[in-house]
Amino acid sequence: MFSPEGPSLRELAVQALSSVERGYDLLAPQFDHTPFRTPDSVLDATTAALRRIGPFEDGLDLCCGTGAGVGVLSRVCARSATGVDFSAGMLTVARQRVRPPARGPRVSWVRGDARALPFGPAFDLVVSFGAFGHFLPAEVPGVFTQVRAVLRPGGRFVFPVVAPPRPGSRAFWALLGFDAVMRVRNALWRPPFVMYYRTFTLGRVREELARAGFAVELYALPEFRRRRDGSPRVRLVVARRLPQWRGGPGQTAAGSVNS
Repeated sequence: MFSPEGPSLRELAVQALSSVERGYDLLAPQFDHTPFRTPDSVLDATTAALRRIGPFEDGLDLCCGTGAGVGVLSRVCARSATGVDFSAGMLTVARQRVRPPARGPRVSWVRGDARALPFGPAFDLVVSFGAFGHFLPAEVPGVFTQVRAVLRPGGRFVFPVVAPPRPGSRAFWALLGFDAVMRVRNALWRPPFVMYYRTFTLGRVREELARAGFAVELYALPEFRRRRDGSPRVRLVVARRLPQWRGGPGQTAAGSVNS
């Protein structure tokens, strides 16, 4: 799973027994050599889809880590690409590794928490890759509300979602086992390290986005083909910020599916 440049088992153990922020500070120099980094295939497919959906002027990569998503934004945004993350270590690596195109958008990095974003409505595109497992289910609605607040009316919140593994498959048991281990770890050790793979389900995500004032569309990413049952292996969630939204509990905005 890890290249020779990645962390050792001892280093992973130290990181896993830290807080989320401290753990990623420690992991940052080796993060791009782990399976936790979003694969280039997903980044490239998302870039291609965004070019079809755009154009965009100003983009934000939510929980940017070492900046892979900012690299996507620098290819699809005309004016600016901003990365925000609460790990100072990850941002340090991002500044060193991300080289924007010579004639591309302005790139900037901001340390901040996705649960309290330090921006006004300054963006017409927000992306995120692989970060939602670090939020407890009760925190997700607040994160979506924060994203809506930093988007201009009509702006898009876009992120890929991989289809869950089939029940009984090796991947299914691996993810189930990982989440179980993390729950035991967090019950016995402080500070907690929130990293769960099975809490961010597509059905609930669509509901929470709609409640937050988004119109939600799903696009199959054709680069990843389909599963045996005909469903897409990877979908792109495209949530459009509605200009005005006075929805309350139980009210949702309409959406559609392009499967």
